[in-house]
Amino acid sequence: MSSLLASTTAALFALSAQPKTLPLPAAPPGMPPPPVTPSVWLALAQAAAPLVAFVFILPIVWWFFRKTWRELDVEAFEHQRERLARGESDARPLVLFVITAVVLTLQWYFDRDFYLGYVKPFLQRVEQDPSLLPLGLGARVSMRQYGELYALSWWAFTRVAGYTVFPFAVWKICFPKDSLLDMGLRTKGLLGHAWIYLLCLAVVVPAVFIVASGPDFGQYYPFYRRASRSWLDFAAWEAMYVAQFFGLEVFFRGFWLNGLRRSMGSTAIFAMVVPYCMIHFGKPYLETCGAIVAGIALGSLAMRTKSIYSGFLVHVTIALLMDFLALSHRGGLPTELYPPPAAPPTALDRALR
Repeated sequence: MSSLLASTTAALFALSAQPKTLPLPAAPPGMPPPPVTPSVWLALAQAAAPLVAFVFILPIVWWFFRKTWRELDVEAFEHQRERLARGESDARPLVLFVITAVVLTLQWYFDRDFYLGYVKPFLQRVEQDPSLLPLGLGARVSMRQYGELYALSWWAFTRVAGYTVFPFAVWKICFPKDSLLDMGLRTKGLLGHAWIYLLCLAVVVPAVFIVASGPDFGQYYPFYRRASRSWLDFAAWEAMYVAQFFGLEVFFRGFWLNGLRRSMGSTAIFAMVVPYCMIHFGKPYLETCGAIVAGIALGSLAMRTKSIYSGFLVHVTIALLMDFLALSHRGGLPTELYPPPAAPPTALDRALR
């Protein structure tokens, strides 16, 4: 511990002792100035702030869900004891962790690259020859008008299919007696748990308004950069966004937790948080840190209610609010119902296709 502290202190002094770099040339007229890099101490303070918040938030989460966690551990202990008494092994953790690794790997390597290599060229051919798609759909394809939306549609499709179709199919093959509805998809008792949904919103929504004031927030959301072009663009994007959130909740709070419920008890919740946090890498730092607490809270809520729907509604409400606030803060809310017609392609546009 002392060596770690010493090395950290030495690194900080080394950073502060670095020679000053030459000043950058002034930005051309009309260009925004380059972003100001914060001092190393301010950067460390920003990094530590969420960690300090964990000290206050996690005990509250523990207090609220402590009975749920204990009940899950007792249920898992009894199940494992009976299974061991019969001389049986539990293959569910093995199957679920392998499925998770395969799904996340496929999504990482065959999302953007597959779209750019196969889907986008096909859409470009359809734009040139609309007869390639039936029912006159080819005539509606416009890469200049909706190219970004097509790419995000593929992203949403890979999330929904990867989080639902593939894992459920493999699970049903491996465990044919398991009901997929038991993966948190039953609606029984949903209204009885509505108060938990409202309580979560009462806690999280004020935090969203606070985070929305940060510069990173407005630059990152919404993912679809033309969402402010028209309300149709905004609605189309949010529909895809909601769909991928449903797939995400099914996978992490339904498939993951109910697949491991009787194998790992409450530990399944904390294990789920690791890949759930990792899929947020690349997003704003505060949001990624918040995913740790949100993963524990939403996972515990799903285990308590045996349903993904309360957590799904919380997640979707927050996500839609974040997009709305991001556009609102930069004055980018749509003013038109439909997008304006696309201008005829220029010679440069045709050369870049």
